[in-house]
Amino acid sequence: MGATKKTNVARIKNEYSEAKHLSSEAALRKRKGLIRRLSAFALLAALLTYFTISSMYTRATMLEDKKAEKERLHHQLSELKHEREVLKEEIKKLNDDEYLAKYARKEYFYSDEGEIIFTLPDDENKKEK
Repeated sequence: MGATKKTNVARIKNEYSEAKHLSSEAALRKRKGLIRRLSAFALLAALLTYFTISSMYTRATMLEDKKAEKERLHHQLSELKHEREVLKEEIKKLNDDEYLAKYARKEYFYSDEGEIIFTLPDDENKKEK
């Protein structure tokens, strides 16, 4: 069953048939070579495309992260600038003797001679909140 089947047809062995046979074998070899080259080129192109897209995706992700970080840092910078201005104003106020006396009375219950300090319930509720 696995043996080759014998045919009763004989092959013509002349110059023309040999040339045709060699020509068809050469064309088949060329075609196989072309298919191999095209397959290799397609594989190389697919790999390059994959690495390019992967690199672009990674860079886009990094760019989005950097933009978010930049936005966060700009927000933090504006908050710090505002805080700096508030602290500068506080320094100016603390250099004023009248403000300093009011602040000491309010926060530390400091009083002059003969003064009595009263705390109101509304003030205590505000401090608790």
